[in-house]
Amino acid sequence: MTDTRIRVAALTSRMELGPREARHLHVLRLKVGDVLRVFDGQGAEAGAGIAELEAGHAVLTLGEAASGAAETPFALTLAVALLKGDKLSDVVRAATELGVARVQLLVTARADAREIGAQKLLRLQRVAEEASKQSRRAVVPEVLSPILLADFQWDGQLFVAQPGSAGRIMKLLDWSVPVNVLTGPEGGLTDAEVAGLTGRGAQAVTLGPRILRAETAPVALLGAIAAGEGEA
Repeated sequence: MTDTRIRVAALTSRMELGPREARHLHVLRLKVGDVLRVFDGQGAEAGAGIAELEAGHAVLTLGEAASGAAETPFALTLAVALLKGDKLSDVVRAATELGVARVQLLVTARADAREIGAQKLLRLQRVAEEASKQSRRAVVPEVLSPILLADFQWDGQLFVAQPGSAGRIMKLLDWSVPVNVLTGPEGGLTDAEVAGLTGRGAQAVTLGPRILRAETAPVALLGAIAAGEGEA
């Protein structure tokens, strides 16, 4: 079996690939009879054989189910304030590698932007898909359209990164319920925003003694969680 992994809509006995995927197989010099891995982005993964391979078309046949990369014990959501330029792409890429199931974009008082276009949202979803392939995950995180911070709802635990907080996430984390983490924009969340979240049950946590950039904070928070997954 090659190391190649292809995302498909569903794992079925016969899977047809379009021009983009077929071209990718040609670039990799694969041929009929070779075996690769397919995954559906929802956690299912299996081996698949190349039954047909033409310039703009390919057909795969389903093989044995395979175990994908380990996922977190319960769904992990990153809620992150809108950031400028390519910073969101960097955050989505790293968050995917670190195991999130979804990324919820937020509009906060100090957010760098108030909205993003449909094309940028699609681009972020593609970043998540490519990062999922690279990190050998069988799940592709959703990247959800921005909502107001006040409208953000969550199940389970919510941890808010807030400088000066006493809470430490690894002492508070409970993998028996869904886990959500939230980070703000450059300049941080306002005191009123933090109070509003903690008043609804969120827990403020520290990221250490230093002030981190808005694109660094979510990676640091998720990295701490990923490092402790083996203890769950």
